Amino acid sequence: MKLAVLAALDQRIGLRYAMPPMTAAETSGYITHHLALSGRSDPLFSDDAAALIQQTSRGYPRAVNNLCLQALVATYAAGQAIVDEAAARAAVSETLDE
Repeated sequence: MKLAVLAALDQRIGLRYAMPPMTAAETSGYITHHLALSGRSDPLFSDDAAALIQQTSRGYPRAVNNLCLQALVATYAAGQAIVDEAAARAAVSETLDE
């Protein structure tokens, strides 16, 4: 937004909002809510995995989404049914390596 080519866009923005990061409880609820939207009602992420995802993402929704997706892939690759801390750690290393 600070670039001269974006000055016209910057002038048209009438409201700015900085969303604070989610707490651990909010992150867990966020994950549960997205799983419910996809039709999953039973727990899919262990408490340890959700805590690691929250800690690594610092509560920012986009980072939570990316880490959860990578954790789901790691869980599937390991042939497991529940995302555990090991899958979350694999997701963290995969995401941070990019």
